[in-house]
Amino acid sequence: MRPPAEVRVFLLSLLAPGVLYTMNNIPALQEPLPILGMGMVILGSVLLILLLTVQHKTKVDPLFYAFAELSFFCTVGLTNALEQGGFISGFMDFYIQMGEPHLSSAYAVMMSYWEGVVHFILFLTIIHRMFARKCYRSLSLLWTGSSIANQIVLIPGVVVGKYGSNIRPAFWRNIPFFLVPFWAAFVLFSRQRQMPIVTADKITAEQKKSLLSRPVDLLLSLLLLAAMAFSVFRGFVVLDCPLDTCFTYIYQYEPYLKDPVGFPRVMMLVYFFYALPLLTVLIYGLKTPGCSWMLDWTIFFVGATAQTQWCHIGASLHSRTPFTYRVPADKRWPVITFNVLLATVPMVLALRCHSDPAYFMNPVPVGETKNEKKKN
Repeated sequence: MRPPAEVRVFLLSLLAPGVLYTMNNIPALQEPLPILGMGMVILGSVLLILLLTVQHKTKVDPLFYAFAELSFFCTVGLTNALEQGGFISGFMDFYIQMGEPHLSSAYAVMMSYWEGVVHFILFLTIIHRMFARKCYRSLSLLWTGSSIANQIVLIPGVVVGKYGSNIRPAFWRNIPFFLVPFWAAFVLFSRQRQMPIVTADKITAEQKKSLLSRPVDLLLSLLLLAAMAFSVFRGFVVLDCPLDTCFTYIYQYEPYLKDPVGFPRVMMLVYFFYALPLLTVLIYGLKTPGCSWMLDWTIFFVGATAQTQWCHIGASLHSRTPFTYRVPADKRWPVITFNVLLATVPMVLALRCHSDPAYFMNPVPVGETKNEKKKN
């Protein structure tokens, strides 16, 4: 009897530390080009093994191969996080020196923990549900939001930050990891959404209510407006706005924003140029009935904000961040509170949309409502 697909993927992923340890002890594989070459060989080998493990299946979702392949690299990320934290040694030295030096930064360590724990659990859960013929679209969207946010901060951050002058060939192995989440998001958003069953009467009644008569939605709209204001403010801060308020904030509250690694600056600009329009659209969805897309985009946004805020908060407090760029001890709690709220508000919004989705369902014609009453 074959073990379940998620077990096979889990066991395959456990080979990653062994591969890293072997490469770390073979000098011939510790040069920039051989590291990139071995990375491509490993990528292809893992894909080949995955094809062999599911060849008996008549129909396999192409997303399975992406999720299973990335599961292998999640354990690579976790290995890096544990080694940079001093828990293990002898696995990543060669790769940090000759492959991707930025992986030793505080931001990359927090990113590696997120990939090695959160993404890995998500992948195994999704694969389990995939072969159990259960819905996995929402969990997959959660991952796409998280992964896309990660990549659009990581890659530009490396290029524009202090590691930009020391980019090695292995850095370009990030290209497929950059493209795959966008492809997965396109596939998932193009698939039909499974809508919950809600009676036409309830949909009609909910959609007649104004925003003022829905206190929870009103509060969420105000919180989203506050998140927009905070995103605009920090965007101005990293753009070197000369206002005294911006100067005070970056030097007394979040000096990490001027860390030369580049990641915090890029992240604030991502919030400014990408999260800000999305927050505006989400406020529109709370005000306008029948915006069924809210059920998908709130989950996507949760993944993005959770990942970015985890990395940002963790890196701003991490010992690998120079002391002068860490959050001052006397300002730690207000800064952490604001950043945690920035990640929590999208979660509360997604929970609200999915726990009572009637307001976001497509409006039901009046004649259809009457026919339903007659049937009952």
